[in-house]
Amino acid sequence: MNRYFLEVSYKGARYAGFQVQENAVTIQYEVEKALATFFRKPITLTGSSRTDTGVHARQNYFHFDVDSQVPQKVVYNLNAMLPPDIAISRLIPVQENAHCRFDALAREYEYFIYQTKAPFLDDRAYYFPYTLDLPAMQQAATMILDYTDFTSFAKRNSQVRTHNCTIQYSQWVEWEGGLTIYRVKANRFLRGMVRGLVGTMLQVGRGKLTIDGFRQVIEAKDCSKADFSVPGHGLFLCKVEYPEGYFNVGV
Repeated sequence: MNRYFLEVSYKGARYAGFQVQENAVTIQYEVEKALATFFRKPITLTGSSRTDTGVHARQNYFHFDVDSQVPQKVVYNLNAMLPPDIAISRLIPVQENAHCRFDALAREYEYFIYQTKAPFLDDRAYYFPYTLDLPAMQQAATMILDYTDFTSFAKRNSQVRTHNCTIQYSQWVEWEGGLTIYRVKANRFLRGMVRGLVGTMLQVGRGKLTIDGFRQVIEAKDCSKADFSVPGHGLFLCKVEYPEGYFNVGV
């Protein structure tokens, strides 16, 4: 059996998230449909990082198994069959025990906010026309590094064995064009976690929540204390990181 990784990027606005769901169109559904057409049989994909409804990705991965060796031309063929808002970047042969989810070391996300009306950002950033105290938000973002238990920032019914995550960086930056971006990297993320962090830090930025109050939200380990109201379309999965040389191992 031959195992392959597919590197994908997508604009998530039209999709009910990454993973296959009943009665909903998802990224996985569209890629599996294209693969089934190419191979003339069903192909089951395993995803590296699940993204929610409306969330975009500059880089994400699937892996799949087939009996035969797959030519690189499949990238062209799949892209021809996929809708314009999903693209395959690479087909990567890997060892048969490689796993795109479990072998990933870290994921990096960015959340985009703009405060002056801009029609070309409407579906890729969150329009938030309020004055923000960016230093206070940065203080909150730095505070996140002190913690590993993010129960407060996991949506209800998140079926995980642990709410522990190791945050590697967490920061707010001002970008050209009036954008404010939250950047965060961790070994793993809980369902809705980045949006919960962003929404709650925006309350700090507006002066509706103090820094001590933000700490209390983290330590409460209660998702009813966090603000998950920010929309998915401002969020991008930017990178899934694997060990150095991971894709250079012979197969």
